[in-house]
Amino acid sequence: MSNPRILILGPPGAGKGTQSANLAEEYGVEHITTGDALRANKDMDISDMDTEYDTPREYMEAGDLVPDAVVNAIVDEALSQADGFVLDGYPRNLEQAEELEGMTDLDVILSLDVSREELVDRLTGRRVCDDCGTNYHVEFNQPEEDGVCDDCGGDLIQRDDDNEESVRNRLDVFDDNTAPVIDHYGDHDGFVAVDGEQTPDEVWNDIQDAVDAQTA
Repeated sequence: MSNPRILILGPPGAGKGTQSANLAEEYGVEHITTGDALRANKDMDISDMDTEYDTPREYMEAGDLVPDAVVNAIVDEALSQADGFVLDGYPRNLEQAEELEGMTDLDVILSLDVSREELVDRLTGRRVCDDCGTNYHVEFNQPEEDGVCDDCGGDLIQRDDDNEESVRNRLDVFDDNTAPVIDHYGDHDGFVAVDGEQTPDEVWNDIQDAVDAQTA
């Protein structure tokens, strides 16, 4: 099948971004995240939705959380414009999963399984270039020069939300809100659980095999 419609699920640190980029390149589909969809449709007219603001841009500029109803509408718009996609970061809860069912049919649902302690190690060890945003890791992906970005020479920092307390809180939020979404899709014909604790290349090989099998 050309232009498959893929949903990728997993907790923070599971590798969704890396594997979504691989999927988009390999299968020639759009990589859709809620953040990208919001930025691409920030001037969308939502005045008919009885919300505080008339465009998503106004929420973003005010620093306010964009309501679920607006996020749903933006994702729906992004999906309608895509000829095949990998959806990453949505749905975050069961209500959004139910909304998604009315937007599109999914061919493949990938769930990246990674243990909690492995996720803590990955996220607390992450370092990000303060200038260009390139990601590194103190153990798995070290720069050539300690503390210095290979790409631009910028300083590598630990994000405020990558300390252990914040990481464990984010994982708790995922367990409460998004883990039930994975259970919700467990009976879907296209659902495939992938061992996310393998190397990125091994994970990618399993993902390719799953997508090819589900869309043959």
